[in-house]
Amino acid sequence: MSKSVKAALIQHENRGDVRSNLAFIAEQVAAAAAQGAQLILLQELHNGPYFCQTEDPARFDLAEAIPGQSTDYLGALAKRHSVVIVASLFERRAAGLYHNTAVVLERDGSLCGRYRKMHIPDDPGYYEKFYFTPGDLGFTPIDTSLGRLGVLVCWDQWYPEAARLMALAGAQMLLYPTAIGWDMSDEAAERSRQREAWLTVQRGHAIANGIPVLSCNRVGFEPAPDATDDSGIRFWGNSFACGPQGEWIAQAGEVSQTLIVDIDLARSEDVRRMWPFLRDRRIDAYSDLPRRYLD
Repeated sequence: MSKSVKAALIQHENRGDVRSNLAFIAEQVAAAAAQGAQLILLQELHNGPYFCQTEDPARFDLAEAIPGQSTDYLGALAKRHSVVIVASLFERRAAGLYHNTAVVLERDGSLCGRYRKMHIPDDPGYYEKFYFTPGDLGFTPIDTSLGRLGVLVCWDQWYPEAARLMALAGAQMLLYPTAIGWDMSDEAAERSRQREAWLTVQRGHAIANGIPVLSCNRVGFEPAPDATDDSGIRFWGNSFACGPQGEWIAQAGEVSQTLIVDIDLARSEDVRRMWPFLRDRRIDAYSDLPRRYLD
C-alpha cells in the first residue's frame, strides 16, 4: 500500500464515438503517466455521449459485457503505462439487465474489481432508471496495489451513507466518476447554487470520514437527442481533489482538462486522531437509519 499517490483526473468533452473517446483517453493517460501519475480516474460513461437524456430502447445497444472490449483496451493501457485505471461503463449483464458500472484495472492490466451504481436518478434529462438496474455489489472498496479504493458513481455522491459505508470498510479515498451539468433554462444564480452544493456535499464526505475525495465530471454541451431547439445539458466540469479536511488540492474549470494531483494517504491518520468522528459515532442510537422516514 502506498503512503502517497499521484493521480490524474481526465475531464473531457464527448469526442463523438467509442473509438475517438478511447483514443483521446489513451493520449491523456500516456501524458499523465509521463508526469508520474499512478492512478487514473475517468468520468462517468466516458465512451460516448450521456445517452440518458431520453428514454430510447435502441440505446441499450451501447451496453457491453464486463470483461469485454473496453476492459481489454483499458487493461492493456493500464499495463503499458503501469497505472491503475478507474473507468465507467454501461454494463450488459444479461438481456434486459443492465448496470452503470465502474471498473478498476490494475497496473498489470487485470480487472481487479467493479462497482455497480447503487443510487439511480430519474429526473428530467437524467432518465437513468430506464436504463440501469440498481447495483447489487454493495459498498465494498476495491483493493489495488495503490491502496483500498472506495469507488462510487455520480448520484451516489449525494448520499452520506454511501461514503460512510465505504469508509467503514476501510476505503483510503473516495472516487466518483460523474456526469452532472446544468439545464441552461435555469437562471445563473440557480446554476451557481447547484454547482456549489455538488462541491460542498462531496467535501463534506471527505471531512466526515477523514479521507481524500476525487471527483471527475464530464464537461461541454451535449444536445438532447432529436431536439428541435437548443435543449440539452451543459456539463460543468469542475473535477477536483480534496484532502481529509475538505481542503482543496486541485480543481478544474469548464474545459477539457487533466488534473494531476498528489494525494497524501498518510495524512488521514493524523486527521482522524484530531477529529475522531469514527470513535464518537453513537452506533447504539442509529437503529432508525434503515427506515425510509420517521412518520
